[in-house]
Amino acid sequence: MSNLFRKKSIERIQADANAGFTEAEHAGGLRRSLGLFDLTGLGIAAIIGAGIFSMVGNAAASGGPAVIFLFVFTAVACMLSALCYADFAARIPISGSAYTYAYASFGELIAWIIGWDLLVEYAIGNIAVAISWSDYFTGLMSRMGWNIPAYFTTDYLSAARGFESKGSDISTLLGSGNTLDALRGMASEPLSSLSSGLNVAAVEAYQAWTTAPMLGGLRIICDLPSLVIVFLITALVYVGIRESKIASNLMVALKLAIIGLVIVVGAFYIKPGNWSPFAPNGFSGVTSGVAAVFFAYIGFDALSTTAEECKNPRRDLPRAMIYSLVICTVLYCILALVLTGMKDSKELGVGNPLAFVFGPQGVNLPWVSGIVAVGAVIAIATVLLVFQLGQPRLWMAMSRDGLLPPIFASIHPRFRTPWFSTIITGLLVAIPSLFMNLSEVTDLSVIGTLFAFALVCGGVLIKDKEFGRENRYARYINGQYLVPLLFLAAVVLIAWKWPGQITSLFSLVDEPNGKQGWEVYQHRLPYLVFAIFATAITILTFVKKLSLIPVLGVLSCAYLMTELGVTNWIRFGIWLLIGFVVYFFYGYSHSKLRMSDR
Repeated sequence: MSNLFRKKSIERIQADANAGFTEAEHAGGLRRSLGLFDLTGLGIAAIIGAGIFSMVGNAAASGGPAVIFLFVFTAVACMLSALCYADFAARIPISGSAYTYAYASFGELIAWIIGWDLLVEYAIGNIAVAISWSDYFTGLMSRMGWNIPAYFTTDYLSAARGFESKGSDISTLLGSGNTLDALRGMASEPLSSLSSGLNVAAVEAYQAWTTAPMLGGLRIICDLPSLVIVFLITALVYVGIRESKIASNLMVALKLAIIGLVIVVGAFYIKPGNWSPFAPNGFSGVTSGVAAVFFAYIGFDALSTTAEECKNPRRDLPRAMIYSLVICTVLYCILALVLTGMKDSKELGVGNPLAFVFGPQGVNLPWVSGIVAVGAVIAIATVLLVFQLGQPRLWMAMSRDGLLPPIFASIHPRFRTPWFSTIITGLLVAIPSLFMNLSEVTDLSVIGTLFAFALVCGGVLIKDKEFGRENRYARYINGQYLVPLLFLAAVVLIAWKWPGQITSLFSLVDEPNGKQGWEVYQHRLPYLVFAIFATAITILTFVKKLSLIPVLGVLSCAYLMTELGVTNWIRFGIWLLIGFVVYFFYGYSHSKLRMSDR
């Protein structure tokens, strides 16, 4: 057990990285090319992407204009985590992100768990990003008159499910004289008049399934554009950090200009009446968009994986994380207010809300809608770029410690990038993106990210005394009385405004839906576990006088995880179990820390 939780000191982490001690690593190391401007640009590139261009529509439809509070709360949770990341990044300017920080604070087993967990955030998250990019790119090509066959723009799973569930309905409507294009147009309306409840995805799935070429008895259906963009981005990352930086900065400038245009033009079409009621579905309506809103913030932590390519990582890396979060939060809140002011929030539940409000069902400014489509393609490509940068560098750090084979740490002698890890990352994203469904991967990526954030905040609590009181980003603020007061205030507020939320934690009956027993309680279990966890943390903070910022970071991330549902917890648990198997079959026996300390 002591071997499993053996910690790696900060001094040793720095010494090992400086020595470049794996046999497979090139002596020259990585190329240091990133300054504060570049890092802030990479942070914005990672954050502003599919979340704001597509998923925010459903969040606004559920929460109304009050969704801005969810943006602010999520931003606060991210900022608390960012301050903790910044504390570690200033002291351990080494590629590896939360994995390396966990190795220093919790020990090897937890470090492996967080490294394995980050595979979900980067690899699985990038699959979602590639699929989303493909959707926007296909739409943009269609606007220009270039129609890619449906069987090359739809994943196999969606096509099969869509045909199975809605195929008979669509066949009936086609038999009544409708065309697929007509059905797609009707289904694209937010309040669709189709009695069968069809949507655009179902129509496209039907078209893909019925028109796909056959190879033997198998239909050839795949998301080809997602493969192409992953290949191009992976090639760029393989060639070098300098080239990636230039491309990122250019694309970030373009997408910020486009978002600015949307805000300025949209402001002239705001109808204040659309902001009333401000929270049409109450508190539960606002919080139902947690996954979509948090997905809009994922990415700033990937900056920490570029530490060994920064010119001055101790100074620039922490600042870039904070600057990028602040800039994006301000843009998100203004954009959400503009969208909900331009159109009734109930009508924003579409896959392309920014383009929709300027389209025929909105203010009918086709030129703006077209620019938004171009902006989405650019914005989502930059997210893909940053995550494809982050994943190989994480594997490189794990390989240095012996937990992965040495070749994962191999540095290309000319391009000075982790070439093998970059290629494997490209394959692990490109191949699943051909066949996987967007809804299957988004929430898993979110829960993995929140878990990493919570552990980094917890790591700062453990390292608090070692870090001292000077030159801190997550400054020490005694939480002995503040945390219990905040906890008590939250309980009183919930009991006053939403008393049913507390009693439902102990009820096995869901009367409105006619369900009872485990079928009901399994969905309430995450909230009960959080209530127990929050109580324990509050007591511990009072007794141990823990620091306020990391405590609030742990609690806020843990709460957001409860909003993702028990199904995602089960999937996440299965993923971690697979990670344990890999660790005990390879990582444990090859750990360089364990072998050197024998």
